[in-house]
Amino acid sequence: MPDTTAPTPPTPPICRGCGTQYTAPRPDCPVCLDERQYVGPAGQQWTTLTELREAGHTGRFEEEGPGVLGVGVTPQFAIGQRALLIRTAAGNVLWDCVPYLDDAMVRAVEDLGGIDHIAISHPHFYSSMVEWAHAFDAPVHLHEADRSWVGRPDPSLHFWSGTTHRLTDELTLINPGIHFPGSAVLHWSTGDGALFTGDVINVCPDNNWVTSMYSYPNHIPERPTAVRAASTLLSTYHFDRIYGAWWHRVVPTHANKTLTRSLDRYLAFEESPTP
Repeated sequence: MPDTTAPTPPTPPICRGCGTQYTAPRPDCPVCLDERQYVGPAGQQWTTLTELREAGHTGRFEEEGPGVLGVGVTPQFAIGQRALLIRTAAGNVLWDCVPYLDDAMVRAVEDLGGIDHIAISHPHFYSSMVEWAHAFDAPVHLHEADRSWVGRPDPSLHFWSGTTHRLTDELTLINPGIHFPGSAVLHWSTGDGALFTGDVINVCPDNNWVTSMYSYPNHIPERPTAVRAASTLLSTYHFDRIYGAWWHRVVPTHANKTLTRSLDRYLAFEESPTP
């Protein structure tokens, strides 16, 4: 008898440069064409979740702090960020996202209580957010100002506007207006407080310092006026820790002072007269 099984539809394309997933094949990746990212010397290249799974990628989970679990992929892919599963009294929140997801990762997260909300700092980490939203039936919270960067529109995406958005009683999204107009950081008010920043505010290899750039790969500094406004805004929140975008990039204590001292240093260099 003929095989009447319907073929499995291909998974949507993912840019190998930045990890953004798009609804359908296209010749270019707008995220990589922007001056905050780049197209590598080999040109635009694509993959899919199916290909990544077949190539042997797997999930990576490591504790990054009290109630905070790092979620990533190995071998490293695209930009190489890790997400963070924040385990709160009101449920689990996935902060930022990664391009990869498989059944084993879904089971591991479900065993921890699943995901109630997904919130993402900026377009470089939109990645495969719709895959994650569908897997856990969770809404994704993005700032309205960055709507145009969405590569795969979907009803799971919820857009907020303004300077702040209360996610739960403990968690507040804040728009500091640096790196991208709709950039977000997440404040957790529980205990000594924590700030989750992606690389909107980047924790440096020396975790006694943080910084912010308009473009990290192309070394374009952020505007001093924007950095000053962000520093003023964030100084109104208390947080003892800052969690950045990469594995183990965490300011473990006295993070309020670290942020102020770091951004003051940035402004002193950017605004100092030429010797």
